[in-house]
Amino acid sequence: MSDQEIEDFEVDNLSDTSRMIPGLPPYDMDDQLLPLEPRSTCCCWAWTLLIVATNSLVFLVNVLLVVTIFAVVLLPTIVVVYFGFQCHSRVLHSSAYYCKTVLDDNSSSALIILGFVIMSPLIVVAMAVYCSLARRLRLFLCFQPYARAVYKGVKWRWYEEGGLCSCAKEWSTQVKAWV
Repeated sequence: MSDQEIEDFEVDNLSDTSRMIPGLPPYDMDDQLLPLEPRSTCCCWAWTLLIVATNSLVFLVNVLLVVTIFAVVLLPTIVVVYFGFQCHSRVLHSSAYYCKTVLDDNSSSALIILGFVIMSPLIVVAMAVYCSLARRLRLFLCFQPYARAVYKGVKWRWYEEGGLCSCAKEWSTQVKAWV
């Protein structure tokens, strides 16, 4: 085929719509998928330490929140089981006044059983409270990816959402969780 025939063939197969651009290119440079520039070794180590410290702090806040919520919610179970074990004659057999006058072995056994029976629903309640609070505070969005340390130009996750861990943004009331 000659060059003229090839050009005629290409022109005939193209339609008017195929020449149109399907959409406008993004005007913001951040929206484009550009290759990220790697950091230098020293800068990468410094950013890695910063991100590890940030993620460790967020992890400790989450652990502190879990421990606090579980301690408050499971306090009735802890108290009931403690008094049951403290006053039972085969376990600790305390000489406290309430053990001698109020609680005998049968009532101590009943307290131990009651404590372990109410523990399961209270664990579910504690976990639901923690998940609800963590979702409202958006604590899991505070964890930063390690790509932030390796490449330049990766933004902090909370920066785009309007505040530290999106706490400043209006809480989403559309999401519902059933336990």
